[in-house]
Order: sequence, then C-alpha cells, then structure tokens
Amino acid sequence: MLKILVPLFASAVLAANVYAADPITIKFSHVVTDNTPKGQAALKFKELAEKKLPGLVKIEVFPNSQLFGDGKEMEALLLGDVQIIAPSLSKFDRFSKQVQVFDLPFIFKDPEAVDRFQSSPDGQALLKSMEKKGILGLAYWHNGMKQLSANKDILLPDSVKGLKFRIQPSALLEAIFKQLGASPQKMAFSEVYQGLQTGVVDGQENTWSNIYSKKFYEAQKTILETNHGIVDYMVVVSPSFWNKLPPNIRDGLNSAMSEATTYGNALAWSKNQEAKEKIIAANKAKVVPLNKEQLAIWKAKMQPVWKQFEPQIGAGLIKAAAAASN
Repeated sequence: MLKILVPLFASAVLAANVYAADPITIKFSHVVTDNTPKGQAALKFKELAEKKLPGLVKIEVFPNSQLFGDGKEMEALLLGDVQIIAPSLSKFDRFSKQVQVFDLPFIFKDPEAVDRFQSSPDGQALLKSMEKKGILGLAYWHNGMKQLSANKDILLPDSVKGLKFRIQPSALLEAIFKQLGASPQKMAFSEVYQGLQTGVVDGQENTWSNIYSKKFYEAQKTILETNHGIVDYMVVVSPSFWNKLPPNIRDGLNSAMSEATTYGNALAWSKNQEAKEKIIAANKAKVVPLNKEQLAIWKAKMQPVWKQFEPQIGAGLIKAAAAASN
C-alpha cells in the first residue's frame, strides 16, 4: 500500500507545482496615452489575453513612454527588456526599406484603402519581412490619417517653406519636408508639445487623435486637413521570444491580438472624428480643409518623393499599395 501511495503523492506534488507556476509576464510598452486608439487596443489585448489564458500570462501595459520612449523602445525589444511594442510604421525603415511604402505622401486616399492594402498578401508579407533582423509583426493597428499643423497660416506648399517641422526619424519623411522647402527636425513624440510651445519647431504632422490627446492644437495657429499620410503601427515581438512560447500560449495570444486589432481599428476612425470635432470646438487652432484644386497642387509637389524612393521600396509594391485606393 505504501509503494502505491508514494508515487501518488509525488504526482500530486508535481501537479500542484505545475498549477502554482508563475504566469509568463509580458511587458507591452508604447508611447501614447491610454485614451488613444493604440492605448485602448493595448488595454483590450491585455484583457483578452488574460481571459483566454487565465493564470498562464500576465500582460503589463506601460503607456505614455513610462517604460521606454520612442527612441529607445526598438532597442529594448531587441535586447529583451520588453516583449511587445507597437511603433509607428515610420520607425521600421532601417530594418526594411519596403515598409516605407506606408509613408509615401498621398498614396492612400482614405482609411478603407489602408485596410485593403494591409490585409492583402503584399501587406501581410511585410509583417514578416524583418524576421531575420529580430522583429516579427503580429498585426497592424490604425491611428488615422495625418494632418499638417503650424504656428502660422498655411494653405499651399509654398506657405510652409522655411518652417521647422517635427518628424519621426525616417529618411522618407525627411525627404517630404525637404521637398517642401521646410526644415525637418527629428524629435521624440513625448517632446513635441514643448517643442511647439517654445518654438523649437514651428509645426508637426499627426492624426486628429494625437493632436487632441497631446494638446498640440493649443500651440498651433492652423491645422491643414491634408490627409497626406497615415500614422499606423505595427505590433511587433522578438521572434526568439515568440517562438519559444508554448504553442497553446502563442495561439491564445494570437487570438487575443486578432480581437484587439478589430476592436482598436474600429475605434481609431471614430476617435479621430471625435477628436477633430473637439479641436474645432476648442477654437484655438483654425481647421482648414483643402479643395480639389489645392489638393492637386500638394500631390503634384510630392511626386518627386515617390520617384526618389521607388528603387528602395520597389515599383511593384508601390503599385499594389496605390491600387488599394482605386
């Protein structure tokens, strides 16, 4: 009887130890506030992942550059100091020149065109295009279309000549503002409001939700409704971390990510419209729409940037992205 009880007791202890094992802690760092589309999607991912994998994972979300600023988060991911980040697509140009397609000015006419391209085979292939460099994309998260703001009246390309604009670190974004005769200034997202307030920069480009949540409109005279680009994010992990996870954990996280992406992307468009209306109501910066003729002038001014970056991005990929707007 004792011989039977000993192995049974050992099995019970082993089972208890397995059950009591600490959950896998996954740190998710991002640079915007909780009330933005990305912030809300990150919180939804945490909720869903911990619900689908109870006791198995713990998702810690660090918003608003609490853990790493946008100048350090990529390095932190590669070093294993954080497990998930969601940088804007502009941040990936040093890892994949093809991803620059998303920053070509006026390539997408509306959010639906962005969706069509990102869900296409070409768009999905870009998620895995940096895997050998230690970055694996899980999903695209929307923020919205970019608008241009400045501390003076602006309307046509000539009106921004000589102004200093904050940009994200990106060769293509730098080329856009040089083409306009403006001075591009690389600056961390967390520093933009102070930069606008103190005159270190004269203007910036961003989505309505970011302009509102960070109060950029309080330090600008004009917001030109250009819809000239997008601020979207790629949610990425390190392949070495991701591939070592047990299959059931990976499946659960993928499922949570898929649902959080649907939730966040639907929220993004309504959040931007809501933010635009609040900015107009605040009456601190003029919101100026462009008519068809003015928009055509902006598009024509930007065509040299397309030609400049075609060899890096690839004519076929540019054609596929542009076709999503047809």
